[in-house]
Amino acid sequence: MGRAACETCASANSAAWQMKEQGPRMASGGGGFSQVVHLHSTQKVPKEGKECPGSPAHSSCGHGDGPRVSSCYSCLVCLLTCGLYFCNPHSQNISSKLTHDTVEHVRYRILEHFHTSTEDYSVIFTAGSTAALKLVAEAFPWVSPGPESNGSRFCYLTDSHTSVVGMRKVTTAMNVTSIAVRPEDVCAAETRGTAASDPDCQLLHLFCYPAQSNFSGTRYPLSWIGEVKAGRMCPVSVPGKWFVLLDAASYVSTSPLDLSVHQADFVPLSFYKIFGFPTGLGALLVNNRVAPLLRKTYFGGGTAAAYLAGEDFYIPRQSVAERFEDGTISFLDVIALKHGFDALERLTGGMENIKQHTFTLAQYTYTALCALRYPNGAPAVRIYSDSEFSSPEVQGPVINFNVLDHSGNIIGYSQVDKMASLYNIHVRTGCFCNTGACQRHLGISDEMVRKHLEAGHVCGDDVDLIDGHPTGSVRISFGYMSTLEDAQAFLRFIIAMQLHQCDGQPLPQTTPGEVGAPSESEAQDAVPATMDRCSSSPRKDAPTDSGVSNDLPTTVAAVGLCPPLPMATRTQQTPSEKAAGVLDGGLGPRVITNLYLYPIKSCAAFEVTKWPIGSQGLLYDRSWMVVNHNGVCLSQKQEPRLCLIQPFIDLQQKIMVIKAKGMEPIAVPLEENGERTQICQSKVCADRVNTYNCGEKISSWLSRFFGHPCQLLKQSSNFQRSAKKRVKDQSAGSTATLSLVNEAQYLLINRPSVLELQQQLNASDANGKEELFPMKELISRFRANIITSGTSPFEEETWDEISVGSLRFQNACVYGNILLLEPVALS
Repeated sequence: MGRAACETCASANSAAWQMKEQGPRMASGGGGFSQVVHLHSTQKVPKEGKECPGSPAHSSCGHGDGPRVSSCYSCLVCLLTCGLYFCNPHSQNISSKLTHDTVEHVRYRILEHFHTSTEDYSVIFTAGSTAALKLVAEAFPWVSPGPESNGSRFCYLTDSHTSVVGMRKVTTAMNVTSIAVRPEDVCAAETRGTAASDPDCQLLHLFCYPAQSNFSGTRYPLSWIGEVKAGRMCPVSVPGKWFVLLDAASYVSTSPLDLSVHQADFVPLSFYKIFGFPTGLGALLVNNRVAPLLRKTYFGGGTAAAYLAGEDFYIPRQSVAERFEDGTISFLDVIALKHGFDALERLTGGMENIKQHTFTLAQYTYTALCALRYPNGAPAVRIYSDSEFSSPEVQGPVINFNVLDHSGNIIGYSQVDKMASLYNIHVRTGCFCNTGACQRHLGISDEMVRKHLEAGHVCGDDVDLIDGHPTGSVRISFGYMSTLEDAQAFLRFIIAMQLHQCDGQPLPQTTPGEVGAPSESEAQDAVPATMDRCSSSPRKDAPTDSGVSNDLPTTVAAVGLCPPLPMATRTQQTPSEKAAGVLDGGLGPRVITNLYLYPIKSCAAFEVTKWPIGSQGLLYDRSWMVVNHNGVCLSQKQEPRLCLIQPFIDLQQKIMVIKAKGMEPIAVPLEENGERTQICQSKVCADRVNTYNCGEKISSWLSRFFGHPCQLLKQSSNFQRSAKKRVKDQSAGSTATLSLVNEAQYLLINRPSVLELQQQLNASDANGKEELFPMKELISRFRANIITSGTSPFEEETWDEISVGSLRFQNACVYGNILLLEPVALS
């Protein structure tokens, strides 16, 4: 990456080394506290020399969402409470007083972390930073417009989190005007300055801005706090007194905040963004000079000094915290915070060290990303930033970007996310709950946002490109335990993903019969096969694969395929067509070469030559699923060893035999026992499904194989789950019913299309000697039910309807070169 990059690399190593001298290696935790932090591959706890059992061996690039913690941290409360009893602090017994005193000590520790004390600030514990923002919106002394004034103003930076923008719904209900201010407008106001506010005016206004953008990592000047409060800089020119809310949730995770210097009126926090634990706990730091102005309507348990049940009489407690902490706070989580602050100080030497360490890593990664180019000189990524990562004062350890192809087109963030998962790297994608910054950096207009919604895109989904325009981006961020090795692992992923092949590099040719086309034996098996209705007795010439019974409705075998659409005229052959021996105008017979079903969702395929069709597709296809101890359906993304589970169905004996290496085969009945079956509810692809547990015997078998508690569930036979997507000319009453599949009853893939992919993958092999991706292995990765041949690559994407004998299918959609099919009619 050149000399400059190497110097930056050396700087990153130096910063990491300096932090090591402050205490234990940053990849380790101690004292019962263990943290698996973003962009770090392994985590060890220096306790008895044992590796923490809760440490996953993967990297995560999202410190902005809070560090990820291992399971041993969840035992923290047990360690803290060993020999002690904590209980509801709203009482006078010994344990309650101990709890109250310990919580008060934690408040002091929090204020000490931010270089202030109870003389200047009060700590109100909330359910998170969002709840803290909501509290300010509801309690701020807004003045509604009247005959003598225009009322209060609520101003917020457009580069603000959704939770900040959402405050305007509260102010709107009070008839208070909300104004979104662009960062450049505030900077302009800072440059030109404004006259001091009218000291006699009683109007109160609130300006809210983030110390650090959660989208791009841009750090806005903390000096704005004093300038706005003093009236030397106003977001909008109106008479009155301005108060400042500093959204510090993202900033304080990796940087020190000195409230003795920058005395914001309100500072919302989220502790899991600092420690990774506890989730669901935040705080609002309130300047004591502002606290008497706050108004409260609702009052909950513990907040009243006295009240009457039959009259409108209520006296709040004097303490600001007690007045606003409705009900019992999460006191065990609060007590855990002191340990978190102490461990953070012991491991790193303080927030200033964390600030320098994380910025150095981000600066190094930014420099390296900017240097990545295609052979034609085009950049590999587009970075969204307001700085050039010159200083931690203006830029946090966050890099927001989109990956580009060699022509400069953006590759959707969903695709990048999936590729990163294959490298055990977890990234954050989308707009990160910051639509304002997303619009500004990605050039998305207000009208485009509305059109994207009409097209089906909502916040947080995987719809990453609409009409070629990105709906979001990719974000990585660095935490205090991130290392240079983590940054380099991420860079290697980007290089492997995008720069693995050069423009113009010839694709290796494959000889006919080697890959891509069915073998002679496969072709012979495919051509004469038939598709018919089952009669009262099986046909004598029909294969009896896996004991196909004679009372099932419909049977499909490998048969000729007849697309109803006319064939498109091709003027030039693709490399895959040449490799498969396909001649112009002579694509050969269109046939189904293989049939697969996947009885257990995400497990291995069960190949057949003839199989019954049920009401939900191929009989028993994806009828079972493996769930974890919480009842959550597992996929190969969470448990890759699912692919080693091999199910076999015997229709005559009405059992499914499950095999795996190192395990004795086990049989499971195909249908439930109605008298003994207990129906439970599960969730698959956001749909509620009724399932039943297949028993303790198979649960123990799966748990032994995976090494953690698992269960096997089967969709209840009397439960119907309807497809969300309706094919053309399909009425609402005829929507297809689904098993545990994602979207459609049948999945189809075309061999020539897979061949095209195979040749591109093999072309990326630097040696060009070994076939890295055999055809059969590639086909299996798509997990399709129907494998076809005799067509052009990707021709299947143009099909609207397919007929297999008397059975007709309509194309529901194309999903990653796989056709999702729904049956139309059965003759």
